[in-house]
Amino acid sequence: MSLDLTVAIPTFNGESRLPKVIEHLQKQQGVENLKWEILVVDNNSKDGTAQLVQNYQTNWNHPYLLKYLLEIQQGAAFARAKAIQEAQSEIICFLDDDNLPAPNWIIEAYKFAVNNPHAGAIASRISGKFEVNPPENIKPIIFYLAITERGEKPHLFEPRKQGFPPTAGLVVRRQAWQDNVPKQPFLVGRVGSSMLGSEDAEALCYIQKVGWEIWYNPTMQIEHIIPASRLERNYLISLMQSVGLARHHLRMLILPTWQKPFAFFAYLINDLRKFILYYIRCYKLINSDILTACELERLRATMISPFYLETLKIRRFFQKFIT
Repeated sequence: MSLDLTVAIPTFNGESRLPKVIEHLQKQQGVENLKWEILVVDNNSKDGTAQLVQNYQTNWNHPYLLKYLLEIQQGAAFARAKAIQEAQSEIICFLDDDNLPAPNWIIEAYKFAVNNPHAGAIASRISGKFEVNPPENIKPIIFYLAITERGEKPHLFEPRKQGFPPTAGLVVRRQAWQDNVPKQPFLVGRVGSSMLGSEDAEALCYIQKVGWEIWYNPTMQIEHIIPASRLERNYLISLMQSVGLARHHLRMLILPTWQKPFAFFAYLINDLRKFILYYIRCYKLINSDILTACELERLRATMISPFYLETLKIRRFFQKFIT
């Protein structure tokens, strides 16, 4: 690899959001001795994203390059795979088009990656930059909005206890991703009306399974812009549905093969028990309390996850012949 670091920004219809991200990257400090690049990966946008980047390139006067890539296969997983394929460095820093990195984000990411050669992925400390203040009663689920506040000290992630961090603000080692994440992942991100997400967790699961470490580094700080629409009841319930529906796939990825048949029935019985008990205890609050409605939807979607995903596999199989 000829460069020290790549910043990759997957985007879909990000014309109005990208300028702030690029502006924050132009203000990075301590990077004078780094050779780095910015890749904007346009995931088949329908707005003026391509023209926006072209306008920037026309007037670009910086020692690092700004490149434009087009990925027409819809899905965040494909956009990230495109960045991994095209990056000219071993260290790749992912930003979403609504992530604003602190002025020292790049240099802190680079130093941590260099000093921790066994780190396959490093998560940023992400705080929410809310358009409106979130209601107190949804704060227990606010981390699902790609907010990662895990304290002042760096530490390893333990997936079975803590899950996986979001890809927003994630720094990955190209080798760890390229050697282990499938070119055609099962979870590809939210496409169209589908809210089936967790594609970031799937990628990290493959990386962690082969022995790469996944770290949290609080010195890499990012603000995540969260519009008011993402605090509305319908969006949050859909988000929790996406988390639940992907649950079975992620569970099976973590387990050894011999455990999977036994775990399937154990999880199914336990998920059914949790759903019934929660419904009996809280059903009177479903229409009046967002947190209750969200938790019930997460439990319901988790319970039906194995059946939903099998149906999805069959549908995709037949779509290959139709198209």
